[in-house]
This record gives sequence, C-alpha cells and structure tokens, in this order.
Amino acid sequence: MTEGRKAVQVSGITKKYGEAAVVDNVAFEVCEGEIFGFLGPNGAGKTTLVRMLTTLIVPTRGSAKIAGFDVVREAGAVRRQIGVIPQAMTSDTDLTGYENIDIYARFYGIPARERKERIQYLLETVGLAARANDLVAAYSGGMRRRLEIARVLMHRPKILFLDEPTSGLDPQSRRAVWELLDKIRQEDTMTLFLTTHYMEEAEALCTRVAIIDAGKIVILGSPQELKQHLPGKDVISLTLEKLSDAIGDSVKNLPFAHQVFAEDNSIRVAVDMGARDLPAIMEVIRSAGGKVLSATVHEQSLEDVFIYFTGRSIRDEGPKKVSLLSAGMPRRTGG
Repeated sequence: MTEGRKAVQVSGITKKYGEAAVVDNVAFEVCEGEIFGFLGPNGAGKTTLVRMLTTLIVPTRGSAKIAGFDVVREAGAVRRQIGVIPQAMTSDTDLTGYENIDIYARFYGIPARERKERIQYLLETVGLAARANDLVAAYSGGMRRRLEIARVLMHRPKILFLDEPTSGLDPQSRRAVWELLDKIRQEDTMTLFLTTHYMEEAEALCTRVAIIDAGKIVILGSPQELKQHLPGKDVISLTLEKLSDAIGDSVKNLPFAHQVFAEDNSIRVAVDMGARDLPAIMEVIRSAGGKVLSATVHEQSLEDVFIYFTGRSIRDEGPKKVSLLSAGMPRRTGG
C-alpha cells in the first residue's frame, strides 16, 4: 500500500440483522489519493459497508474513521468530507442538468458566483456542457451517471464513494464513466472508494482491491498482487454440450492442469501456456465423451482470483454448489 495519510480507517466493523452478519469483522485502510475497490457479487455486503462508512446506518460493532472523523460520533463532520453516488439514479428527470447541479450546490451554501463558475466547469469536465439546459428525462443512462458525478463534486469532497456506479450501463457508457473517474482522481487527487461486481472495472480503475464474499474480506491487494497468488499464467475456458464428472476428472489428471473449475456446462483450466495446452485438453474431453462448443484462452484475471479463493463465480446471484478440482487437491464445493 502506498504510504500516506489515511482517508479511510476501518477496524472490525460488523453489521448484523438479527443473527445474520451482512458485514462481518471487516478491517482495512485507504490512503489519500487511492482508487480503492470493493469487488464482490450482489449480496456480498458491499452496499451495507458503504452505508456504514457514509453514516447512513450505524455499525453493530467495530469502528470507522473517514478523513479522521468517526462515522458514529462525528457523523456531521464525515458528511462534509464525502460525496456519495448510490447505485440508483437520483437526478431529477423533471429538471435540466444545470438545475440538478444548482439545487445541490445551494444545499451546501455555495455563493452564486462560485456556483455558476463551478457548474460550468464540471459540466464541461463530464462532457455535458452542450446538454446543460436539456431536461434530464432526455438523457441516456450514461449521461445521467456523468451528471450525478458532476453534481456530487460541487462541494469538493475529499473522498468520493461510488456504489456500483456503472451497473446497468452499456459497455460504451461504462468506459466513458471509467475515463471520467480516472481523470477526476488525477486532476483533483481525490480518494475514490468504489464498489463493483464488474471484474474489468476493478482491474481498470483500482490501485488496490478488496474481494468481499458473504460479508468478509477474502483477500486484499493490488490487482497484480492478487493475481500472483494464482497457479499458472493462463486460463482456458471451455463451454461443453454436457459436463460430466468423468470429463472433469480426465482434465484434472492432466499433468499441466494446475486447477480445474467446473460449473454448469463450463470448465476453466489454469495452465502455464494456454495456446500450447488447449489442443490436449480438447482431445481429453473428446476421449471422455464430451463435445466442446466453444473455447477461449486468457491471462489470469480478477475473476480467476475470486474463483480461486471462494470456489464459485462472481456472476452467481445466490448460493450455488460448484466443484473446484485441482491437481493434487481434493474436490471441494462452494456455495
């Protein structure tokens, strides 16, 4: 972790509803100027964590400080230091883009002249200056998200919390938001705290990533550090007509297969040289009675990190049994 002043300090924070711990004894620190990501599937506890850090709900136990202020005892001071972009769109569709930002700025008591100059600057920054006087109802989803980023920057927060900021956006709009967030951090040296279930988003934006599952941090580090924990360099992903235990066992027994992950009718194999090993894997599958419908080779990614440490795909929306077959390892299930 880059040395520097701490923007976020979290110690043993837990949130329970009844006996169920939605966030379970989580601890981490974020330095000023970082883009720090919480990566995990829906229901992992990401939004609950953000709501505690932004003073919207009180932790069951544990503590957290934002810019040095305690989220429970100094909630008002915390709110003055932060900007929050929730997962749901909150801009008023009956107002223009300019009016949405102007009303927000008035809440913070920003003087009229400064307000006008900063609104213009922010609209230009997010690429909406030409649409400033259009009703937000006419904006696309990506435009609304960029407007909401501009709006929350009006009071110059030290820390920006973004909860699934690109959820539901098309790929082009998503990448436009990524470029905007990276630009904001570079120009304003702002700390960004991002939650996401998009692997490529975390890898593209974040200086460090905490993978969270079932309310607990599984592992934390830079994307490159996390991938160094994985066996092999490449992953071969195959979609089969039908996946059987015999096929999985045959692939697992290949000497170059470091790890085999089987789910539904798909199989993923961690190897050192994907292009070299793909033909042998396909031949073994055919010999075991399987039919390959498609195959791809890619370098290890954060999704592979998640699978390695949790035994399931991040795409899962709920509990689901899968098998993780590794050379030299017993079969285990995750759910």
